[in-house]
Amino acid sequence: MNFTKKSLVSVIIPAYNHEKFVGAAIDSVLDQSFDNFELIVIDDGSTDRTGEVIQAYNDTRLTYIYQENQDAFNTLNRGLHIAKGDFVAILNSDDAYALDRLERLLEEHYKTKAACIFTDVQPISENGEEFLDTEFWWNIWHQKNRNFYAKCGDLYTAFLKGNLMVTTSNLFLTMETVKKVGDFCSLRYLHDYDYIFRVMLAFPSRVQYFDNEKLLYEECHSIANKLAQGGLSDHIDELLKPVLDDKDFPLLAKYIKESIEKNEPEAALDRLHTYTVKYFRSLCNKHGIAYDKEKALHSLYGEYVKLLEKNKLIESGMTLRILKSSISLLDAFNAVRNDKSFAHDNPILNYDESMLIFKNISSMIAFIESTEKKLDGENKQTEMGRTKDDWSSLPF
Repeated sequence: MNFTKKSLVSVIIPAYNHEKFVGAAIDSVLDQSFDNFELIVIDDGSTDRTGEVIQAYNDTRLTYIYQENQDAFNTLNRGLHIAKGDFVAILNSDDAYALDRLERLLEEHYKTKAACIFTDVQPISENGEEFLDTEFWWNIWHQKNRNFYAKCGDLYTAFLKGNLMVTTSNLFLTMETVKKVGDFCSLRYLHDYDYIFRVMLAFPSRVQYFDNEKLLYEECHSIANKLAQGGLSDHIDELLKPVLDDKDFPLLAKYIKESIEKNEPEAALDRLHTYTVKYFRSLCNKHGIAYDKEKALHSLYGEYVKLLEKNKLIESGMTLRILKSSISLLDAFNAVRNDKSFAHDNPILNYDESMLIFKNISSMIAFIESTEKKLDGENKQTEMGRTKDDWSSLPF
């Protein structure tokens, strides 16, 4: 362990009304086999004895901060901004670390240079009892996601199926990663799911699932609360909402292309849908077309076609009819994404039909990009890095 001693780990505990659990969470950090850490505990306006329990500790490594209630994502972000470590770890106030977690994750980082590591999880009761029965509902849910990952072998695809990481408590990040990925988003119960997608996009080959050791204990009632709010996969579009400067388009395109090359286009349907939604949102943003986050893909596209028609950018009536007919095509694509892809637990669309969808969507985007060149008055390579005759190299 000597080679890790130089590293400082910032552990952030966001705490809210967990007087019964927060002591165990703090103990699991203070008793770590690796002891070069700072522990930042932020009380998010608790109305019970949470603050009293925290302040009873007398350890120079622990910093206590009280704030008026601002919700979990803001509390986490405050911790990220305060953190001084080379690494950042998060622990919810009703969870607990295995006592060698930090040591093991640091060892793995120095072996693999991973930007983010998460581990397997052991569910526990509110009294600390481990749920080991394979028929326990949590174990069935989690093992299903693990089996899917073992089958597909790709973390991004596996996360489209379900949240392998389970909880924010499972995040172990380099400070470089935190600075590049940025703050947590304001997604109730789902900010961890959103964050891991952004980490995978920023560091596509440096996210590691340390799946052979259970180094985190997750209190099951918090997971039940998440699931009660609706299936996680139902929120994929919200979680992968667009970054309007388009900086992550090339990365999404890369993942789509990789799925095609692995002869798994059906696995890429979710990615293609996300890419296309982001693409048309960016066009609407560019041209000042108002939309909200609930607007479906075909409706976004319909607004864009209206713009082309209004500005007389379509010369042929036939072309306009083809474009308008694509509105119903994209409406059907919504159904395919929801019912025939890895986004939900449904039968997967066969290879040939998946390829047909890819080809039609790519042809439509190819035409629209050429139209955008006319709008911009450009005669050079497009923003997406393709020339007029280079559509054979579309990422999907």
